[in-house]
Amino acid sequence: MTNDILKPSNRWLTGLILTATAITGATGFYVVSQSSQPSPPVATTPPVTQVTALGRLEPETEAIRLFAPSALDGDRVDQLLVKEGDRVKAGQTIAILDSRDRLQNALAQAREQVRVAQAKLAQVRAGAKTGEIKAQEATIARIQAEIAGETSTQNATITRYQAEVSNALAEYNRFLQLYRQGAISASNIDSRRLTLETAQAQLKEALSGKNRTVETLQAQLQEAKATLNQIAEVRPVDVNAAQTEVDTAIAAAKIAETQLQEAYIRAPISGQILKIRTREGEKISDSGIVEMGQTAQMVAVAEVYQTDIGKVKLGQPAIITSQAISGQLRGKVSQIGLQVDRQNVFSNQPGENLDRRIVEVKIRLSPEASQQVAGLTNLQVETAIQL
Repeated sequence: MTNDILKPSNRWLTGLILTATAITGATGFYVVSQSSQPSPPVATTPPVTQVTALGRLEPETEAIRLFAPSALDGDRVDQLLVKEGDRVKAGQTIAILDSRDRLQNALAQAREQVRVAQAKLAQVRAGAKTGEIKAQEATIARIQAEIAGETSTQNATITRYQAEVSNALAEYNRFLQLYRQGAISASNIDSRRLTLETAQAQLKEALSGKNRTVETLQAQLQEAKATLNQIAEVRPVDVNAAQTEVDTAIAAAKIAETQLQEAYIRAPISGQILKIRTREGEKISDSGIVEMGQTAQMVAVAEVYQTDIGKVKLGQPAIITSQAISGQLRGKVSQIGLQVDRQNVFSNQPGENLDRRIVEVKIRLSPEASQQVAGLTNLQVETAIQL
């Protein structure tokens, strides 16, 4: 009886156990089957092999603009003696300003004042012994000529040595930076230091030599003038007054001559005329008269984003391209800027960030590339610095 009552419950329990077993098996199969499926691949970022940036072409020494002296700033260009693309030498006349005629007249008047003052001096000395006075005047003139000649020669020597010191200092600083970056050996920087010290010593000696020479000649000149006063039969005070007038007139004539020379605009360096900024008959513009540069060696100035500048090193090769030139230009990083500026070169693409912060990097072009783009200063280019 009891067994009969329990049979339905046993059947229900048995069914429940079988159902649970089936569910557990199915769940285990699902987990196993899911874990056996391959995982999706993880995306990897390719390594950066180059830094790209917009840039421009310019001469290695940068282009310079020629202006008139401040005293002649409002003048017009009377004659323009060059055209774009011309190659000029240092000291060559580039343009003549319209103030030239006025300054020539001023110089002529100043020279006439010299003649009048000299005639007055001669009249004051008329009562003196003619032979002795003329001899002493010749001595004074000779000493004055020696002073002028020696001063001019010494000044030219000093100017040359100053240029050598400046060049040696710039070269030493450039090599010092390379040495600190480990790009050159200590012997190279020592050689540049010796060159600088030698140039400085030569400049110092030239300055001392000039002072000694001029002081000696000035002493002789003063002695000669004193002798002239002694032999004159007129009062020395009268002669001195007349001589002062002569000296003043001569000084005024020299100033007039200097001002006249300022009306001739000359090239400060040898190079190529890149742009005419002011034409004949025009008032000198705020951009100057001409723009010139030494285009024999060109560089690309790349505007590298500040976030990429840490990847750029001196000597890295670079490729430069532009729609205006055929093929690729090649060069190497020669200088990395020391300050962050705002971007100046833009691609003009929609949505472009116009307020990027960049560092200028100069890429020195190969001789072949420099020759190819010598006439394309300020051309916008695309640069790719290879890492």
